[in-house]
Amino acid sequence: MQRLDPTAAALEVVASRFGDAAVTFLAGSVMLGEATPTSDLDLVVVHERLEAAYRESFVHGGWPVEAFVHDPETLQHFFGMDRTRGVLQHMVANGVPLPKETDLSRTLTALAVEAIRTGPQPWSDADIAASRYEITNLIDDIRSPHSNEELTATGAQLYETLAKHFLLTRGQWSATGKSIPRRLALADPAFAARFSAAFAHLFQESQSDAVISLSEEVLMPSGGWLFAGYKAVAPKDWRLSRASGPPAN
Repeated sequence: MQRLDPTAAALEVVASRFGDAAVTFLAGSVMLGEATPTSDLDLVVVHERLEAAYRESFVHGGWPVEAFVHDPETLQHFFGMDRTRGVLQHMVANGVPLPKETDLSRTLTALAVEAIRTGPQPWSDADIAASRYEITNLIDDIRSPHSNEELTATGAQLYETLAKHFLLTRGQWSATGKSIPRRLALADPAFAARFSAAFAHLFQESQSDAVISLSEEVLMPSGGWLFAGYKAVAPKDWRLSRASGPPAN
């Protein structure tokens, strides 16, 4: 089945499913010129007022569609909640308003752009220590894996954890999954190239030296490897309430 033009498909979705929406932003890879045959349509649908925000997935005109449905208050609440990756902020800031630009779309775009300009919430000392500790443990497992399968599994976990540490400790928005290479390239193209090369050696050739060296380099500004002396204290209220009694047998 031949797919509709993405904008035409998005307009049909708005008309058929979200006819009372105040504005919809079409975002994602189709708007960045990076669409593939399996790319979906990412829509941020904004109503004047909703009982609750929600996310919905469906297919229309051959396109998988991901709709993030909000009103202005819930959208701004999610802007405040996601202070590491800024997913909705970037979708609204870079999205195209449908069916047309309005005063509301301009206001929301300005809020999203300002949130992105402000940057992610700074990591606390405890956040940084926890990340150093996690990366140190992953590298220890990579140094002496029981098998190539274990090396690949640990490397996959390190890929995201190391990228997150690099980005957030430098005041850059973080990323997950397939968006990591793009976000690293925006932050530091030279580092992004070395990051990709190091993990290619790990995943394709089971060679870990480059990943170990890169991890040490990333951690150095934060204090380096961390194992001995690390301590994480749970909140005092993380306990079974005495009023609830012992767990049932």
